[in-house]
Amino acid sequence: MKKQFLACLIPGFLFFGCGKPKVIDIPDNYLLMKKLSGNLEVMGTSVPLIFNIYRDPKGELISTMDSPLQNVYGIKTDEIVLSDSNIFLAVSSIKGIYKGEKIGPNKYKGVWTQGTNSFPLTIALMKRPQEPVDFPYIIEDVVFSNKKENFNLAGTLTTPYGDGPFPAVVLISGSGPQNRNEELMGHKPFLVLSDYFTRHGIAVLRYDDRGVGDSQGDRSNATSLDYANDAEAAVNYLKSRNEFSSVGLAGHSEGGIIAPIVATQSKHVNFIILMGGTGLPGKEILKLQGALILEQTEISAEGLKVAKEVQSSMLEIVVEENNDEVATEKILALYKAYNNLSEKDQQLIGYDPKTFNASSIKGLFGPWMSFFITFDPRPVLEKVKIPVLAINGEKDLQVPPKENLSEIKAALQRGKNKNYEIHELKDLNHLFQTSETGAVSEYGSIEETFNEGAMDLMTQWILRIKEGR
Repeated sequence: MKKQFLACLIPGFLFFGCGKPKVIDIPDNYLLMKKLSGNLEVMGTSVPLIFNIYRDPKGELISTMDSPLQNVYGIKTDEIVLSDSNIFLAVSSIKGIYKGEKIGPNKYKGVWTQGTNSFPLTIALMKRPQEPVDFPYIIEDVVFSNKKENFNLAGTLTTPYGDGPFPAVVLISGSGPQNRNEELMGHKPFLVLSDYFTRHGIAVLRYDDRGVGDSQGDRSNATSLDYANDAEAAVNYLKSRNEFSSVGLAGHSEGGIIAPIVATQSKHVNFIILMGGTGLPGKEILKLQGALILEQTEISAEGLKVAKEVQSSMLEIVVEENNDEVATEKILALYKAYNNLSEKDQQLIGYDPKTFNASSIKGLFGPWMSFFITFDPRPVLEKVKIPVLAINGEKDLQVPPKENLSEIKAALQRGKNKNYEIHELKDLNHLFQTSETGAVSEYGSIEETFNEGAMDLMTQWILRIKEGR
């Protein structure tokens, strides 16, 4: 659910499709010297940019650029000049240049130029204070098998020191290709969460999604049901070790859809946590999500009205029309409504009349999206009889809390589940960061990776479950 509408937030000049960025790997002898980040303010949208500066033992510098909102990392920087008073960075593959003057320790005020567009940009040292620097627990690299499809998944198991047995949790990531740290926009939420859990007496298994990092498997046609098989394989692995008092699942976003599925098909799951999980069918989530995210931009009232109408009709076509070619023609006709909007509104929606064609909506008919749009999580939740903790951030725009938590609660009640807790957490966004607006564009610029209050709530709940309370 994290990536569905990111593209529509980025004005056209920042799209990489017309100038594909060159991505590079950093040589082993270069060490990260600093990360400098800042936000471009473009037509009401905040677009974070990150510059990573590396140095080799001889003092030679190289750098890369990240655009977290577009999920692009490691863009090659062709030239870097860093003096006592200035910084210069050139990124030829996207025709970008940054020139800045030093205004404080590791802080520069300057201008980002891309093509014919120039925008003020202040960059400063980027901090991720929650990422652990010491590890007072056992860390194991592990491999386990998805025997249903015959491939291996790789992950990291962290176990507290001391006398067990300890409860164990499998972390299940959100949508899109995720590594074991669920790394996105410069943050590593699962690294921070697993560290917190393990320091407080809970073992954690986090793993690379199929086809990502060190994990095998094909994700091209995979749906949430396939990812549920992967999570079940993680549960079976922990169970096979015979050293944990209980095994639970903590799923974020799409992982909050997957966790209940696994809980109903495996007898080895003792509890589940839904972090920004859904209680509504996917098409309803996308309608709410699309409107809420656009409302955070400077789109006009007319543009927002048309966007809502087009999106709602588009999703109905995807659900009801079985012929993809017919559905495509109907959707292309729908999008003509955007032609009457201002250029600014079109850019904020992510619509370019010159380039929009059938290939632009091809992803709507893929297996993952088809499953997500039509899947209703409520009948599955009704079958869950084990303890459930469901949490959402008050400012979550991707899985709106009130609509989803109320449906999760109602489904558990219909299923006569007697052991559940529901919490809407004040000021937190979809990533469980303390947030001003909840906008996706804030994710990369917020220093906090995972709110400690939210992590403590989950920790104490798991420990109470362990003690039978």
